[in-house]
Amino acid sequence: MAAEGGRSAARREATGRRLERFAALRGRAVRAGEFWDLVAITAADAEQERAFRRQLAAKLRGGELPLGVRYHVFVDPPGPKIGNGGSTLHVLQCLENLYGDKWTSFIVLLIHSGGYSQRLPNASALGKIFTALPFGDPVYQMLELKLAMYIDFPSHMKPGILITCSDDIELYSTGLTETIMFDKPGFTALAHPSDVTVGTTHGVFVLDPSSFSGEGGLEYTSCHRFLHKPDVETMHRCGAVCVRRNSSQLDSLADHSDSEVDSECVYTDSIFYIDHSTAKQLLAFYKQIDTLCCEVDAYGDFLQALGHGTTPDYTKNTSQVTKEESQLAEVRQKLCSLLKGTSLNVIVLNNSKFYHIGTTQEYLFHFTSDSKLKYELNLLPEPFSVSSDKAETGSASIIQSILEPGCFVGPGSIIEYSRIGPQVLVGKNCIISGSCINLEVDIPSNCFLSSLSVKLDDQVKYVSMVFSVEDDLKKNVELLSDTNSLRFFGVSLQECLDLWGVQVSNQLFSGDNSRFGLWTARIFPVCSSLSESVRMSLSMLNSVQRVSAFALNGFKLLSVEEMLAYKDVEDMLKFRNQIRDEICLQRQKDKSGL
Repeated sequence: MAAEGGRSAARREATGRRLERFAALRGRAVRAGEFWDLVAITAADAEQERAFRRQLAAKLRGGELPLGVRYHVFVDPPGPKIGNGGSTLHVLQCLENLYGDKWTSFIVLLIHSGGYSQRLPNASALGKIFTALPFGDPVYQMLELKLAMYIDFPSHMKPGILITCSDDIELYSTGLTETIMFDKPGFTALAHPSDVTVGTTHGVFVLDPSSFSGEGGLEYTSCHRFLHKPDVETMHRCGAVCVRRNSSQLDSLADHSDSEVDSECVYTDSIFYIDHSTAKQLLAFYKQIDTLCCEVDAYGDFLQALGHGTTPDYTKNTSQVTKEESQLAEVRQKLCSLLKGTSLNVIVLNNSKFYHIGTTQEYLFHFTSDSKLKYELNLLPEPFSVSSDKAETGSASIIQSILEPGCFVGPGSIIEYSRIGPQVLVGKNCIISGSCINLEVDIPSNCFLSSLSVKLDDQVKYVSMVFSVEDDLKKNVELLSDTNSLRFFGVSLQECLDLWGVQVSNQLFSGDNSRFGLWTARIFPVCSSLSESVRMSLSMLNSVQRVSAFALNGFKLLSVEEMLAYKDVEDMLKFRNQIRDEICLQRQKDKSGL
């Protein structure tokens, strides 16, 4: 246990140093080779692209990012979803269109952020990469943390592209004389020691046990084969499972525990680098395809093709594919042929920890309960917020929000970019985002509440979505008669609709009516004020919990899908800025003793 405490302390120290280095670069022009030549963020559609651009521009104006860097948002082409692998190929095309051959001399950070965040809907409107974190002044978002954690990479990287996702955090420590180098041809990936169970939801590297010791800060090795979300039996059969030398040798990456008594581990993936020569090969491949009409996975479809022990069997396996398209097997086979023989270099980070923040449960756990992440990232209970001694917040996390005297926030809850009035009691494990709550109300535990500004007929209106943090917004049914299997706060959606006086019909759901789910259900009323929209949605929830009627007739109702399509980014950012300005003013008053 002492060894584990030492490793965690080393990660905290290394993380603090990287954050300090990044803070020194914010708001000033960087020197050549000091930082990324170009930072690219992907977006799923034109609306998301506009939202990302506006937020980037605001950060640059506010001196929150290093200057003299090319920041780009690249939107996926219209049509079928193409996955993060397809987005990677499309970004290469965009870079060539913008810069010609010059792009092959760039050191590029590519952040995939094009999803709709259905499992963490408070990030849906403004993007996962702009998720607020509980530290920093002004508050850090995921973008700044990514840039800070990778601050050491550009100066030790040959031209190429480092690929990362927008909903994970990698914390690591290396020895004083050890350097992470991205300078080899082909692909180079970071590998983290993890419990075998973690491997079932990640990519797993099959490494030659004789090529690394599992000791020290980092080790360079090559990968025999890459497995994408394998089951435990496959990991054992393919030789991916390593035996720990002692119970505290390696740090578990399991989200909710450190299984230090386990004797087995696997090495899982996170970010990876493609050198410019290989990137040019991938771009040439993309140009040969008339139109990409299937979801290509940058991990499953690129990395599985690599390593001298790979087999083409995976090209026919669609068990991990969200929607099987006829083109997918063909694209996989072509990629497998293209990348065959390309090296997959692996940098094993023996003292590293991977945190995924992609779901409501992970978000709540890591930012309120996970003592390890709190310690290593130095998370704060109330970063950049105003709350008086008479506002009780317990072990909650309050991010850029104003809590008025008399309110109560239960343990394990997160409040972000919100104003909470004096007569509000928030239960345990709640998420409240972008809301103004000024009525007397008890918000039940496990409540998810997120308010959006929308523009309808050139007028700004407001809609608040409310769910349980455990509701499955990705679940769909194909028949209207099956909508009773959908659950809203644990209650059948059909029962809820009866209480709200809403009829089940095709018109109840947005989209092409090929799927029916909570994401597309038109159940949230459009209101003329932010506080009124909160009141209406909480009244809907109250009617379900008390089994009492609350009629929604007379209101225009939107689905979450439509809320995102009509979102007014400017108005949402304006509300956040109003809260920020009020916090700054209150701080000035406190300093002057007023």
